[in-house]
Amino acid sequence: MIYPEKVLKGFRITEKATGLQSANKYTFSVAEDANATTVGKAVEKMFNVKVTRVNIMNSKGKVKVSRTRRATYGIKGKMKKAIVTLKAGDAIQIA
Repeated sequence: MIYPEKVLKGFRITEKATGLQSANKYTFSVAEDANATTVGKAVEKMFNVKVTRVNIMNSKGKVKVSRTRRATYGIKGKMKKAIVTLKAGDAIQIA
């Protein structure tokens, strides 16, 4: 069973993502273990639209070192993104 709330974290609202909406493409932040099939099914289930294509990218994070403890480090900015193309005539309202 696919739970769309766990697969889709939220919309990515950037200048490029806003430009893609005119071509019926929407950008989402997705869970780290999600694949293209689960993302497509989650979007179809959540927004009642027909998905034709899903592209997924992994964004590498930067390694940051703590100022107070030099031995501890963490990764910042790591995420997984999906660009979902919808069937012509379908749209998602981002409010």
